[in-house]
Amino acid sequence: MTAGTLELRLRHLGFPTQRGRAAAIRHLVLQAPAPVVARMLGYNADTTARLAEEAGGTWRHYAPGDHSR
Repeated sequence: MTAGTLELRLRHLGFPTQRGRAAAIRHLVLQAPAPVVARMLGYNADTTARLAEEAGGTWRHYAPGDHSR
């Protein structure tokens, strides 16, 4: 079964697939930086950054780079 087929079946049964997808991504961006989640899932980084902000994520305050010094 493909993702598209599963989505159609779920929608036919009355499950709101878009809200569930957004909720799952919001949960992910609380655990990892939005650009990383975007790259892993093939989403636009701006979309995951917006979802992270909506979810109250604090990864945007994280300074990237080498912190081993």
